[in-house]
Amino acid sequence: MKIKDGYVLRNVAGNYIVVPFGEKSLDFSGLITLNELGANIWNLLEKDTTLEEITQNLLKEYDVSEDVLTNDVKEFISQLKGANLIEN
Repeated sequence: MKIKDGYVLRNVAGNYIVVPFGEKSLDFSGLITLNELGANIWNLLEKDTTLEEITQNLLKEYDVSEDVLTNDVKEFISQLKGANLIEN
């Protein structure tokens, strides 16, 4: 799975914001802001990756159990899918 083309993550004044570009900017309404964990997951999703690869990468950075992190990543990915930002 990965982020669909047409979206990019930007850091604006310390805030992570998803910005649509090209044709996606015509279809997208609203604003998506991410925290640091969300931004790290987004960056990992910029290339085709798996849930396990994302979790293993993040476990190196965060002091949290694998179960908790896996659930958080699943929830975040579910929200991205709900916003139609992920392709399989």
